[in-house]
Formats: sequence, C-alpha cells, structure tokens
Amino acid sequence: MSIETFDPNANILTLTDAAVKHFTDSLAKAKGDYVRLGTEVTGCSGYAYMLDIVSEIAAEDTVIEPSPGIKFAITPEALPLVRGTEIDMQQLGVNFTVKFNNPNITGECGCGESFTVV
Repeated sequence: MSIETFDPNANILTLTDAAVKHFTDSLAKAKGDYVRLGTEVTGCSGYAYMLDIVSEIAAEDTVIEPSPGIKFAITPEALPLVRGTEIDMQQLGVNFTVKFNNPNITGECGCGESFTVV
C-alpha cells in the first residue's frame, strides 16, 4: 500500500499536445489573453470545472503559463482543487471534449459533469 501526499511544489497544470493545440486555437479565435479556469459547486458530486477565454482577470487569480503563449488564470477557489491536473483533448466520435486528469478527485458523478475531492 502507498500513501499519496499533497505536493505543494507540483505543477499546477500541465497540457498534452492536443490541449496545447486546442487552447492556442481558442485563444486566437476569441482574441483573448487568458484561459480562466474556475470551479463551482454544482451537480450531484460537488464541483464542476468552468473554462472561459478572457482578456481581463481578477487580481486574486493565479497566472501560470503551462505552455509557451498559453496563460491560465486560475481562481483562488479552484487552485487547491486542480493542483497537479493534466488537461487533454479527447475525441469522442465527431466531438472533441476537454478532459481533466485530476489526481485530487475521489469520485465523479455518473455523467462525468461533476467531481468530488477529499
């Protein structure tokens, strides 16, 4: 048995190559400067991710650049929930979806729209 502990030095976010392409294209199309990542209390499991392309951010947001030219502004509430998360783009049939590979999740709802953390 192994015990995982919170690593305060872990990368906040990493992006796969597919996610880099997606966010590069999204920022160019929307003419935004940041991908703003937040969470909200919702759904049957607890939290849901909120992504927006924005030009202005809140003073309390944490700004990181997980890939050159892609800046994320993470809300204070979301920061501890997403630390260590890898963001990917997955194709399901003809649709693409952002996939969060979050090591902090302890459970998800059946539809995958919300998640629980300890």
